[in-house]
Amino acid sequence: MNAYPRNRWASLAVLALVSVVIGLDTTILNVALPSLARGLSATTSELQWFADSYLLVLAVLLLPAGLLGDLVGRKPMTVVSLVVFGIGSVWSSYAGSPDSLIAARSLMGAGAALVTPLTYSWMMALFPDDERPKAMGVLGGAGFVGMPLGPIVGGWLLDHYFWGSVFLINVPLIVVAVVAGIVLLPSGGRIPGRQVDVPGIVLSALGLAALTYGMIEAPVRGWTDSLVLLTAVGGVVLLVAFGWLETRRREAQALMNMTLWRLPAFTWGAVVMTVASLLGIVAMFTMPTYFQAVLGVNALGSGVRLLPMLAGVVIGIVVGVRLSGSVGYKVAALVGLALVIVGGLLALRTEVTTGYAWVGGWLTLFGAGFGTLMIVGQNLALNTLDESRAGIGGAIVQVMRQTGSVIGIAVLGSALNAAYRDDVDVTGLPGPLADTVRDSVQGGLVVAQKVGANLVYSVKNALVAGIHLQMWLSIGLAVLCTVGALILMPKDLGRVEDRSSSQESPDESYSR
Repeated sequence: MNAYPRNRWASLAVLALVSVVIGLDTTILNVALPSLARGLSATTSELQWFADSYLLVLAVLLLPAGLLGDLVGRKPMTVVSLVVFGIGSVWSSYAGSPDSLIAARSLMGAGAALVTPLTYSWMMALFPDDERPKAMGVLGGAGFVGMPLGPIVGGWLLDHYFWGSVFLINVPLIVVAVVAGIVLLPSGGRIPGRQVDVPGIVLSALGLAALTYGMIEAPVRGWTDSLVLLTAVGGVVLLVAFGWLETRRREAQALMNMTLWRLPAFTWGAVVMTVASLLGIVAMFTMPTYFQAVLGVNALGSGVRLLPMLAGVVIGIVVGVRLSGSVGYKVAALVGLALVIVGGLLALRTEVTTGYAWVGGWLTLFGAGFGTLMIVGQNLALNTLDESRAGIGGAIVQVMRQTGSVIGIAVLGSALNAAYRDDVDVTGLPGPLADTVRDSVQGGLVVAQKVGANLVYSVKNALVAGIHLQMWLSIGLAVLCTVGALILMPKDLGRVEDRSSSQESPDESYSR
């Protein structure tokens, strides 16, 4: 009989709070950018790096973070990572210059990277097999719910307080999580014989940094820009070299345990979660722009109008967990993909004059599909693992998820920008004004307010055309994934048979 801690659900509450904070911080910055531009006199490039520095450091450190948890132990690493995240939040709140804020956001990304793999490793240690899917649903739901809440919380804070409040809100939550973690979380988690893979760390960090940087810069510089090509292609080459190196190492030596990719459940789980991350970016990051530009609402209003998607995500998580247990992961994944496709097809009927009720309806369906796919992919991949592999397995899955998000922002963001530039009518405008209109929707609306209603309509209509193109690409990807799952995804993945030690006891050093 496994000796799992009696206070495991209280421990889960601590981890869920951490996931909410990290999810919240992923999107809360979006609504604060205009305030940051004014408060710090930041350029467009600096505004971009306020968000991207966090994502870049997060992506680069996830794999080494999984190793650190194995070497040091879950509890001390969890506490340290939360303290790092809290310090970064305070620094961000009172940063006096753009460079200072970029550095502070990087520190926050480091804290988030250190704690993220640990939250999934905790699931293996805290919960027996029959309770784990529900516990992982709660944990995953907390992170997913935090993302749509970001614009809502951020908008309210900016309406009442200074711009630094969007970062300062993290501090009391982190303090609660640190204190509760020290009291509630059990000790243990060190993996005996685990070694530091220095070449693997260097190759993976450089590869992920280069690839992420290339994807971040692509929508701004263009896909044919020499720096974008050099970093993106160089990153892929380094990651291929990293994969080759890891195949030649023993499990205790390797940063990434390549044998995990031989498990169909883990591989398909990671694929499903990556696709979900890429698809979810469309609504999560594009629709606030639609609400503000087309519907004319403020930051808080745009965040509130994402609530249907939030409701859909919650519904999708519940549906995904239940379907996975009753009919298997394959059917659950196909249901999630079907919801995304239907939501996307309905989104194609959205126009400048469309009422919010229609948009809220398809956002709910799209969110339900997104939530279903995310929880199915996460649970499928991580339920495959025993406790000794949970840390690095969680890190791998999160790397795939973050990479999917970054690629989604780059590719789908570029598609929207291209469609917008092609559709907006700048006939008769002087060159500098025409360039301003083409550069961004926000710039286009500023000029249009001075020029006339025809240009206002053209800017809004061009934005909608870009959203339509994004949705067509999303639908196409979902259809391809559906065909792949129907043909290649094994039917019996709902019963995880690849776990090497499903009945092994967790750490003997648990403190009750």
